[in-house]
Amino acid sequence: MKNIAQTQSFTDLIDFGYIYIDKTEQIFNLLKNRRAFISRPRRFGKSLMLDTVGTLFESGVEPYFKGTWIYDKWTERKYPVLRLNFLKYTSEYDDFKRLFSKDIEYFANKLGIGEKITPNSKPDELMFDLLKALNELNLKTVILIDEYDTQLTANINNPELYEKFRKEIRNLYGIMKGDPCIRFLGVTGVTRLKDVSVFSAGSDILDVSYASEVAKITGFTREDLKKYYIDYINLAVSLDKGIREEQVTAEQREELLDRLAEEYNGYCFDETHRIKVYSTWSINCFFMNAYKKGYVVFGDYWYDNGGMPSILERYLETHKIRLENYANDIDVKMNDFWNPSSLLNMRQEVLMCQTGYLTVKSTVPDGGSVTVGIPDNEVRRSFEKLLSQNIFATADFSKTRNEKLFSEATPEDIVGKLNKLFNTISYEDFKKIDEKIIQGYLHAYMAGSDQPVQTEVQSATGRSDIILEYSKRRLVLELKYAETEAECEKKLSEAVEQIKNRNYGETLPEKPVLKLALVFNGDSKVRQFTHYETVE
Repeated sequence: MKNIAQTQSFTDLIDFGYIYIDKTEQIFNLLKNRRAFISRPRRFGKSLMLDTVGTLFESGVEPYFKGTWIYDKWTERKYPVLRLNFLKYTSEYDDFKRLFSKDIEYFANKLGIGEKITPNSKPDELMFDLLKALNELNLKTVILIDEYDTQLTANINNPELYEKFRKEIRNLYGIMKGDPCIRFLGVTGVTRLKDVSVFSAGSDILDVSYASEVAKITGFTREDLKKYYIDYINLAVSLDKGIREEQVTAEQREELLDRLAEEYNGYCFDETHRIKVYSTWSINCFFMNAYKKGYVVFGDYWYDNGGMPSILERYLETHKIRLENYANDIDVKMNDFWNPSSLLNMRQEVLMCQTGYLTVKSTVPDGGSVTVGIPDNEVRRSFEKLLSQNIFATADFSKTRNEKLFSEATPEDIVGKLNKLFNTISYEDFKKIDEKIIQGYLHAYMAGSDQPVQTEVQSATGRSDIILEYSKRRLVLELKYAETEAECEKKLSEAVEQIKNRNYGETLPEKPVLKLALVFNGDSKVRQFTHYETVE
């Protein structure tokens, strides 16, 4: 069984015998463009993809690409590769320029043209000197820029510094635009910016973020998992079913892949909306967890390691997220989706899409609108944690993280705590109310405060709204919404009957169960849970 690597180095993957999912056909398609940009969320394999491109140009297909799709199709000669990883540079302006300049100087010295570079110059001046020297010597190079927007996203709440970085980076692309010594320019980042912003100076850079021919260049497909992760699939099934690996059937493998798809396989970077991919980070963490711990956990791996990029963190310092805006899929005008000109005024739904909380749910047309929505269960839970931190940031409840709020509470205490919670939500953030919104807010809070919450739990006879699974107690909440006081008794009866008839909470392992029917009174003068009943 090959090991799963958490590395961004393609040569390390090969040298140490780690699993490598062959993306070289997609890379071949990418390199048909002389200048290309790809946007992907954090932890989606952008850096590894760029490093693979760099290795291909630097070394050719020997020895690292034996057995890959591209091995007998690559005819390019070797090129020196300038790698610029903006994650290495700080968000302090002078330090950024200093570190960037050192990389240019190092590259020039490596090529033996260091004397043609003016030391300690501005980044755009150094780039100009470098390209001028290469052209004079009739040399070509490849330039790879990873996470180009790092400094921009870190400063969206500092317009002055944001603008200084924007101009600096824009000038760089202006210097590189159309230069004949650049064989290939590859750029990655989280955000897409067009027109009057960064890439206007580098308008020859083609945005292929949603091009079908490179839709699988990052992320894993179901076929990838079946081909490269078969040993780990067998291991996970055997652990989950309590059987030996050699007893695992094809049907059981497909069942596991179906479950993995529900959790991690909702992303689409294909303009035709035909190709979906699994989250790279989440899949690797899932299988590594099973291998190391000896049991299967469908955990939330992405949120803690990629789900809070700096741009979103900064954005939430000054903006609110409204749950009702994301209860269903959203239509976004193509001009807003495809051509944001600045991070400072980007539409929220577009930002959420670029950071990985939403993904395309329709074709990406030339005009009109594109539909976006939450990709999968893991991201839905991550979204709820994000909402919780954003909505309830100033509430007393924000101090209760990791506490078992309801593990021993009485029904009266539970209702009181829930009403206190809803009272912390401002009217502006809580204008639209229905049963789905109420459930969403509760689940968002509980997920964000690390309560052991499950939503829409399937039983043989139906789905319960919310279950809290504590070590010594199971709490079942069936929620109803009433627009007026007059409807409350009727809604309460419906909730009680639903719990009784469908045996909510009667699952293994057996433990004490508190079943509570709750009605939220939506009257503008009330807006609280006013009716509740314990169900035996």
